[in-house]
Amino acid sequence: MTTSSQHEARSMHGHHAGTIERTLLIGLIAFLTVVDLFGTQAILPALARSYGVKPAAIGFAVNATTMGMAAACLGVAYFSHRIDRRRGILISLTVLAIPTALLAIAPDLATFTVLRIAQGLCMASAFTLTLAYLGEHCSATDAGGAFAAYITGNVASNLFGRLLAAGLADHLGLPATFLSLAGLNLLGAVIVYVWLTQAAMMTDQGGSGPSPFSVWAEHLRNPLLRPSFAIGFCILFAFIGTFTFVNFVLVREPIALSQMSLGLVYLVFAPSIVTTLLAGRAVQRFGTRPTFWGSLAIAGFGLPLLVVPNLPAVLIGLMLIGGGTFFAQATATGFVSYAATMDRGSASGLYLASYFSGGLVGSAVLGQVFDRFGWGACVTGVGISLLVASLLAVRLRPMAESPLPETGRDVPTPAPAAVH
Repeated sequence: MTTSSQHEARSMHGHHAGTIERTLLIGLIAFLTVVDLFGTQAILPALARSYGVKPAAIGFAVNATTMGMAAACLGVAYFSHRIDRRRGILISLTVLAIPTALLAIAPDLATFTVLRIAQGLCMASAFTLTLAYLGEHCSATDAGGAFAAYITGNVASNLFGRLLAAGLADHLGLPATFLSLAGLNLLGAVIVYVWLTQAAMMTDQGGSGPSPFSVWAEHLRNPLLRPSFAIGFCILFAFIGTFTFVNFVLVREPIALSQMSLGLVYLVFAPSIVTTLLAGRAVQRFGTRPTFWGSLAIAGFGLPLLVVPNLPAVLIGLMLIGGGTFFAQATATGFVSYAATMDRGSASGLYLASYFSGGLVGSAVLGQVFDRFGWGACVTGVGISLLVASLLAVRLRPMAESPLPETGRDVPTPAPAAVH
């Protein structure tokens, strides 16, 4: 570490007058990065009507962002040491506004799908680089709060992004909704330009090391990381399967919600903004496997409520599934960082690629199940995915259980628990 870097580290160590403002800015950047991902999911029925397609088709198109996100995570993991963090985040958010705005005039579902993939590429690049930036620019004391703020911003986007999109679609229509989301992306770019560019690097990134592919091979040989990657796949498979197709159930009889009321349903994510941040403490107290199993059990308790033709029951079920899967995601992410024997950023990139692939497969497979066999069969598929994740957790053997690593010493790169 250079002399100037050491000075910067000392000046950033501990809390200071700008801590609250910085925390708010980090959370806001996280929110503005993935607001497109979650907001569009809240207007699925309106999009299905607009394009005249079935739930499975529009569900796959909207969730095609996960295809771009998986590819971007691998790309960032491969080229990580060659990318300037701040410039990469700025470019990603600026370019993100382009496909978002073009969604307002997408003439057909194929074009819509391609634009969603492009969104995923930009979103994943932005938030992955932001996490790397935080790890490189925050002191040991500040890093925990910075990551917590980023995770909270992503969880908040799950809630408020959906509310915003539902309200805009209900009052202004679909084109205005996408143009507004594009404006939010540009706002994120402005915040990054004004704020992130003010900080100086704390650590040097020089030196040569093993090739990215050899690092990936080492991760895939790790008996603790392989099941972790598969667990991430199952978590988003279940989450996407639930929160994509429940929209169509809620707008049909006997519940028959309006578009605006459908947006309000996602207040079920509000408790998760708080509970997700407790995952680290739970792992410290109970261990990785018990925490993970408890999280999935909470999600599992919500499944039977989803098939009850009653709005309060469905809302409770959604709250349990959202809270349980968010908590499980935070637990799995921390474990990946702990279990990696080298290059934690690269391990997180592989985890994220598997995680987002699960979302894409979940939307495709469970979409067909929903169209052909109905909501009950779709919920059963979600349950099977949660069960498989629970069984995979057996391989996270007790000797590997440890508190989540302290941020700042060797900072993990957690996937935002809200990037569901």
